[in-house]
Amino acid sequence: MGKVATSLLNLEDEIVTLKNRMIDIGLSKGLTHPDTVKCSQELDVVLNYFQQMNSHQSTYVQ
Repeated sequence: MGKVATSLLNLEDEIVTLKNRMIDIGLSKGLTHPDTVKCSQELDVVLNYFQQMNSHQSTYVQ
């Protein structure tokens, strides 16, 4: 497995972790609580990076 594929798997794990954390915070503190919003923003950054990495991998595979 190449570096990019490994990085994508690590990012997928991080996405799942952040998503679950955001859900937990949202359920306990509310969806508009600053902690929920902060976690959502962190998740957005990781998702955007994942999408960039994934599109670059697709370019190399073709």
